[in-house]
Amino acid sequence: MSIRIATFNMENLFRRPTAFRLEDPAKRREILDDFAALVALLDLPVYTDDDKAKIAALIEKHRAYDLDPKDPPPIYVNQSRPGKDSGLFKPPGPGKHPRVEVTAKGRAAWAGWAELSQDDLDLDTVRNTGRVVSEVDADILLTVEVEDRLALERFNSQVLAGALGRRPYPYALLIDGNDSRGIDVGIFSRYPVTSLRTHLFETNPDRPDQRLFSRDCPEFEIGLNGTPLVILGNHLKSKSHDDPELRLAQAKRVAEIYRATLERTPHVIVAGDLNDFPTSDSAAALEGAGLRDAMSHRSYRGLPGTFGDCKDERDKIDYLLMSPDVWQEVQHVGLETRGIFADGIKSFDTVTSKLNAASDHAALYADVDL
Repeated sequence: MSIRIATFNMENLFRRPTAFRLEDPAKRREILDDFAALVALLDLPVYTDDDKAKIAALIEKHRAYDLDPKDPPPIYVNQSRPGKDSGLFKPPGPGKHPRVEVTAKGRAAWAGWAELSQDDLDLDTVRNTGRVVSEVDADILLTVEVEDRLALERFNSQVLAGALGRRPYPYALLIDGNDSRGIDVGIFSRYPVTSLRTHLFETNPDRPDQRLFSRDCPEFEIGLNGTPLVILGNHLKSKSHDDPELRLAQAKRVAEIYRATLERTPHVIVAGDLNDFPTSDSAAALEGAGLRDAMSHRSYRGLPGTFGDCKDERDKIDYLLMSPDVWQEVQHVGLETRGIFADGIKSFDTVTSKLNAASDHAALYADVDL
């Protein structure tokens, strides 16, 4: 029985942080860097005077206290219980209080969090994402960077079935991961998802106070023709605020999970966005476990990358890595790039700019006889 298995970083389905949609990469990086710095400061158990000054400066810089719906700030600090004695800060006001004043003494002194402001994606963008999914028409699709399970369901019924008139998937599953931005790993399947194991709570062996996986490494077990297929979904540490040691630790743990999974079934695929190229230490850790990269299969004739203009092997960060028993049954491997807007890419006629592109990732797929 031939089935098509795919992975696609969808860059969110309906809502996306406004910073991610900025065309100026320097401005986008500045906001993301400031957000990471603010989150790190807010998590400190005790705020020194210097910490408070840095927190206040970042809040002021990005108007992180402002709820103006016509001009929302790129970063917002949500104080779930603001008040005289329980909030993080006092917002700027007229007269003697023109500046933000941080009043909390440390993380335990207030309840709330910092978040990246989000806006709705244009309908054209959502439809182009749906068009990629429709054209690939995978039986099993590992979805990367999607908001939550309800977003998967709405995309399934309202976009795939409703707007595009395609077959909806009977199974859509996702567990929220460790990333507060709503970029999680999920799955669409035409076959029953019979079990799900999460590794959400594992800690970094080198940093016990830190979660190991930036998102999760869910094990999706799919009932298939008598022998279960397990998809290990991944979205490893990004290059933003790069931490190659963490990404390598994640990859090594995925390799361990893969080996343990082989004891249950010979049909295992590690899929998703590894945020590293094929000659990296992270990729080597996985291939060293015996996994084979779908794009190295003799049937593949596409571009060398999966991201951006896809012209170079260093643009390859999305993977379908297969156990030996799956690898030997591969019939064809392909890459759907038409949802991308980039130089040298022939896009769908409905993809006219980066703003309405489905994603800056291609969808990678393989036809396997299982």
